[in-house]
Amino acid sequence: MFVDKAKIIIKAGDGGDGAVSFHREKFINAGGPDGGDGGKGGDIIFLVDDNFSTLIDFKYKKKYIADNGENGGAKKCFGKSAKDLIIKVPRGTVVRDAKTGRVMADLSADEPVILARGGKGGKGNSNFATATRQIPRFAKPGFPGEEFEVILELKLIADVGLVGFPNVGKSTLISVVSSAKPKIANYHFTTLTPVLGVVSVEEEKSFVMADIPGLIEGASEGIGLGHEFLRHVERCRLIIHILDVSGIEGRNPAEDFEAINTELKNFSEDLSKLPQIVVGNKSDMATEEQIVELRDYIESKGFNFFVISAATTQGTSELIYEAAKVLDSLPPIKVYDVEPITISQFDENDLNDRSFEIKLENGVYYVDAEWLAPVMRTVNMDDYSSLQYFQRVLRSSGIIDKLLEMGIQENDTVNILGFEFEFIN
Repeated sequence: MFVDKAKIIIKAGDGGDGAVSFHREKFINAGGPDGGDGGKGGDIIFLVDDNFSTLIDFKYKKKYIADNGENGGAKKCFGKSAKDLIIKVPRGTVVRDAKTGRVMADLSADEPVILARGGKGGKGNSNFATATRQIPRFAKPGFPGEEFEVILELKLIADVGLVGFPNVGKSTLISVVSSAKPKIANYHFTTLTPVLGVVSVEEEKSFVMADIPGLIEGASEGIGLGHEFLRHVERCRLIIHILDVSGIEGRNPAEDFEAINTELKNFSEDLSKLPQIVVGNKSDMATEEQIVELRDYIESKGFNFFVISAATTQGTSELIYEAAKVLDSLPPIKVYDVEPITISQFDENDLNDRSFEIKLENGVYYVDAEWLAPVMRTVNMDDYSSLQYFQRVLRSSGIIDKLLEMGIQENDTVNILGFEFEFIN
């Protein structure tokens, strides 16, 4: 099964929590805090693997989560950083943020790309000892790893794309000019997946040709197979537009030419501007009058026209040399630039990482703030300096101001993620 689009969730590992620990050793009194820092969470890394040609693996597994960093330990021992999670994809995969549509990466080169960074480890209590706070009974939690829902789109990397109506001979052409062996049969939509072939022109000179499954009128609107595969033409530098000059299918090749170009333009304005070489195939079954009529029409539109018979290889060598000549004058294959995040792409919650909700029920103020969970794991509620730290977090995040705005009074009950305490301002 050829799958060229998938949506998955990637989650980098959280950083490990810092440790709360005190040095204890025989004959040494008041050894002081020695809690170590937490380890870094694992990154999510995407890597090109040319052994893959489809995104089918992502059809069955939708969530990829890297390991968390280890928590810090006593004796200032740092927690171990987690291993990175490497996700292998076919060459030409474009990764977009599902929420904003921005391009996060174009996996066309061999270099690995980090798409979600693991969280840094939290600081152990040994980092918070001062002359006035010699026994800190709190540490900092690890930072959460980045999480994204992303869309993977495979856009094949080929220099030349073969387009045309079904059964015009695209598969036959690529089979005779390259080592590709597509399925060939005399019925529509024989080719159900794009086929790549390397075409050798001369020693140390070649290009990649892609046989794109047959387009039909209305393909850009989702009709037929063409809509699914038009994206694979986007990277091509040159289009070879194949027509059935014999009209053996009962269609007019000039009308087919206009119809396919309309579909390319409707899908992408850039596609319609790509250089084209127009080919009249099946010339061995056409009359001289049919060939002359189509040649005059195509050349009147400003395109080069080649007459070939892919089945007998007549004219195929001349076509390939012309394609190579045109490619020499064209820019390299299109690579999608990574798009930076803009403020307009965020919603209110994204701009405030410390978002929260407070509800008053039966005299209890319930604070819902998931980001507070790791903070509370490392706060010792029986220690005064630790409570001071927790209070600073509540005040800097705006929770205390919101409680006061809602009319909270001294000794009213506050519940934060299941932990209850009396409010003291």
